[in-house]
Amino acid sequence: MSDFHGVYPYLVSPIDANGKIRKTVLARLCDDLIKQGVHGLTPLGSTGEFAYLGSAQRMDVVRTTIEAAERRVPVVAGVASTSTADAVAQAKDYERLGADGILAILEAYFPLSDTQVESYFRDIADAVDIPVVVYTNPQFQRSDLSLDVIERLSGHPRIGYIKDASTNTGRLLSITNRCGGAIKVFSASAHIPAAVMLIGGVGWMAGPACIIPRQSVELYDLCKRQRWDDAMALQRKLWRINEAFARYNLAACIKAGLAIQGYDVGDPVPPQAALTADERRAVEAALKELA
Repeated sequence: MSDFHGVYPYLVSPIDANGKIRKTVLARLCDDLIKQGVHGLTPLGSTGEFAYLGSAQRMDVVRTTIEAAERRVPVVAGVASTSTADAVAQAKDYERLGADGILAILEAYFPLSDTQVESYFRDIADAVDIPVVVYTNPQFQRSDLSLDVIERLSGHPRIGYIKDASTNTGRLLSITNRCGGAIKVFSASAHIPAAVMLIGGVGWMAGPACIIPRQSVELYDLCKRQRWDDAMALQRKLWRINEAFARYNLAACIKAGLAIQGYDVGDPVPPQAALTADERRAVEAALKELA
C-alpha cells in the first residue's frame, strides 16, 4: 500500500443543503471508481473542496472513503491548513482512521520564506508513519515550493512523492533531475499526463479521473507499455475534457459531470456556484464525445 502509482481520482465531497456529507453517494462513487480500475483514491484534493469544509466534514469524507475502499486500493488523504499544528493534527487523525498516505497541501495567508515552507511539510511528515505526497499548485497557493526546498524534502524518509500542478512540465523534469529516484512525480490535470509519464512520472492525481476513470486507466496502461503513439491518440481525445473544464470552476464541473452520470453529489459549497444550464450542457457535450 506504500507504492503509489497510476490513476488517483481527486474525489468530490458530496454534500447536502444542510452541510452533511452524502456518505452513501461518496461510498458508491469510490466503489465504482475502484471497479473501473483506478489505482488509488484521494479525498480532500482540490476537487474535494477542502478549503470550504469544516473539520467534521473532512473527517466524514476521509472515513467514508477509507471504509468504501476496503483496502482494495490506497487512500491518500488531503491535509491542508494555514497552521502547521492544525495540519499535523489532521495528518495524525487520518492516519488513525486508516489512510495509507497523506497529500500535504500548504495554505498561506501571509508570505512564507523557503525555510518556513519546508518546515511545514517536514513537520507533517515527522508526525506520521505513512508516506507523504507533497502537493504544489502555484495558481492558488500564496507560497510555492522552490526546487531547492523540494530537493531537501526529498531526503525525508516519508516524503517520496510530489504532485505538481504548476502547468510547467519543464519544472517536473528539473525535479526529476535534481532528486533522482528520491521523489516520484504525479501529474495534475494541468499537465498532459502522457507527457509526464514519458519523462518518468508515475501517474496522475486529478479531478477529471472521477468522471472518465476507464479512459484514464487505459491511458496509463498504454503509457506503461510504452505504446506512445496509441497513448497520444487517446490523450488528444481526453484533453478536450481538460479544455472544457479550464473555462469553469473545477469542482463545479466535476460535480456536474457526476450528476449527469447519475451521482447525486450536490452543488459546490458556497460561495462557489453550480454551473449554469449552458455550462452544464458544455460539460455534457464533452462527456458524450468520450463515451
